This record gives sequence, C-alpha cells and structure tokens, in this order.
Amino acid sequence: MRPILVATIAAASLLLGVSIGFAAKYKGAGIEVIRGKSDKDAGYAALAEAEHVANGGSWELVAVGRVYYLTGEKARGQALFDFVTNGKPGGTDFERIADVYAEAGENDKASALYERMLAIDPKDDSSQALVGAWYMRIGQREKGEALLARALERRPSDSGYYVRAAESLLGVATR
Repeated sequence: MRPILVATIAAASLLLGVSIGFAAKYKGAGIEVIRGKSDKDAGYAALAEAEHVANGGSWELVAVGRVYYLTGEKARGQALFDFVTNGKPGGTDFERIADVYAEAGENDKASALYERMLAIDPKDDSSQALVGAWYMRIGQREKGEALLARALERRPSDSGYYVRAAESLLGVATR
C-alpha cells in the first residue's frame, strides 16, 4: 500500500507543477487590450500589458518606462528605471535609461548614468565610443574626444566609432 501512496503523491505533485508552469507562462492579452479604445486609453492599456508580460526583464521594463517617462508620466517611468537599477543592472541597462534621459533633454541625468555604465567595465571600448560621442554631442568635446581616443586606441579600424563621432559633430541623431 505504501508504494501506491508514494506514486499517487508523486503524480499529484507532477500535475500541480505542470499546472503552475502553464499558469506562469502568460502569453498576453493580444489585440483586445487596445481594440475599441481611444488612442490614449489604448496606449496606456498596451503599456500596462507590456509591463505585465515583461515579467521583470530589465530591457523590457526600461522600454515601458521610456514611454511613460517621455509621455509625461515621469514618476511611473522613473519607478521602473529604479526597479531595474536596484536589481542587478548591467551596463546596457544604464545605457538604455541614459538614452531616455538624453531624449528627454535631461543631460545631467544622462551623463550620470553613462558614467555608471563606463564604471562597470572601464575597458569597454564600444561604451567609451558611445559616451564620448554623447559628450561631444552636448558640447563637452574635450571630454568626448578623450573617451573616443581610448576607444580608437583599442580598435582604430572600427568604422562605427568614426560614425558615432561624425553623428555627434554634425548633429545627426543616433540609432
């Protein structure tokens, strides 16, 4: 009788585990989340759904936070940025949030996060080129050139680094 009880408990546990697994894999509401709503209501409904399906992913939450931040819901966007940076952020998390601040015209906030990105991996030449171009774009050419020089010292044949410099000096938007 004991083996039957053990098998029954094991089967029930397996069934419960599979059920929980399926429930955890939420696939999203689909188009119905926005259908029939005004642009504003649909947009915020889409953001809420995006936050829900992001499931804590840093890139995804920064993307949601970006839209909140740039549409005037700065506190809500900032809360998502803080959630990401209070976890285990990587350099690219700081970069994406800094990009939002730059887009919003908040250069001091952007610079601070770009610097945090550089601090994570001070030898990352692609980050040096990106931040160097940023500083040149906002009128801090000397600081920008110093970072770009470090990047080009490591990879003088990376055409992307020269493109970043050209964009920042000629006023061409990046991305």
